[in-house]
Amino acid sequence: RMKLAARVGRIVPSPTLSITATAKSMAAQGIDVIDFASGEPDFDTPEPVKAAAEAAIRAGFTKYTPSSGIDELRVAIADKLKEEQGLQYDKSQILVSCGAKHSLYNLAEALLEAGDELIIPVPFWVSYQDQTLLNDATPVLLQTREEDGYTISQEALEAVITPRTKAIIVNSPCNPTGATYDRTTLEGIAAAALRHDLVIISDEIYEKVLYDGTQHISIATLSPEVAARTVVINGVSKAYAMTGWRIGYAAGPKPLLTAMANIQSQSTSNPCSISQKAAVAALRLGNPFTKTMVTEFDRRRRVMVDRLNKMPGVTCRMPTGAFYAFPNVSGLLGKRWKDQPIGSAANLATYLLNEAQVAVVPGEPFGSDIHIRLSYATAMEAIERGLTRIDAALRRLS
Repeated sequence: RMKLAARVGRIVPSPTLSITATAKSMAAQGIDVIDFASGEPDFDTPEPVKAAAEAAIRAGFTKYTPSSGIDELRVAIADKLKEEQGLQYDKSQILVSCGAKHSLYNLAEALLEAGDELIIPVPFWVSYQDQTLLNDATPVLLQTREEDGYTISQEALEAVITPRTKAIIVNSPCNPTGATYDRTTLEGIAAAALRHDLVIISDEIYEKVLYDGTQHISIATLSPEVAARTVVINGVSKAYAMTGWRIGYAAGPKPLLTAMANIQSQSTSNPCSISQKAAVAALRLGNPFTKTMVTEFDRRRRVMVDRLNKMPGVTCRMPTGAFYAFPNVSGLLGKRWKDQPIGSAANLATYLLNEAQVAVVPGEPFGSDIHIRLSYATAMEAIERGLTRIDAALRRLS
């Protein structure tokens, strides 16, 4: 039998992608499945972005580009970071990759090795833990509490730092909770990073998807000392409805970004040439589109959270960012369907898929066994129907 590398056994396939695939295969069989699982906007990519891609194809811009991305895009990213966050980066400090997930993976490869620890606040996006394990390091889970708005306390952070701690992840707005970090929380994290010589990985992919007047603060803006140890990760997928175009980027200290670029040059060569031209148009022209999309997400958010809070055994915080509701379903655990106990969030997700034809993601892969995640980046009509089905299914439990 073929012997695989040990690292393969440490990880599992992305649960979000696998649930979405199951929902799609059910839909292909003619089953009317409502998909609250996938983390992508249901809006079409903006017209100026499509036009830029078409122009790139017509102009024959279909060859290899520099591995780290075309200068035009790296300059557009540097301009965006300067204009919107006040962050100053030379283009040599910016790496364009095949999506923000790829940016994070390049970073894990360049930074982590056996014996290193990476602090990951819980609940967390599923790939942080697996990417850490794939690179021989140890994920250290920092528990946060729903009743505190999932903020990170200074005391809890200090308690998990050891001499082996290499870095900490900051994800605001957060997938799956939709929570955002305020300046005080970020200042606490930054102070600990400076004290213990830690790298800060700031995943800002949802920075433009904010509600209720919430302002995005990049931790890198707190001081030049903090910026010098922070890698900002972002991309065009969520803000400009460009998930399939696969363009993400990292900006940070030059030695680390150079190492990441060298790794990328040996793994993927360059990100897609056409997508890079499209991303330039998104960054230069896309903000009116984003505002329109977020206004609609806000409308859906209120409907979804309001409906969830009226369901038996369910409570749900109002998220201030991203496009996910993360309801607490602990009040349903221990109930039964026929002779099957609902003992976990995963059981509940299976029940909802089979009995209500609604796909949700169980909380376990995000680090919580008492929550499920629903995306409201889907049409209002589907949200209304899906929530009606979930409500009815929950009332059938005994």
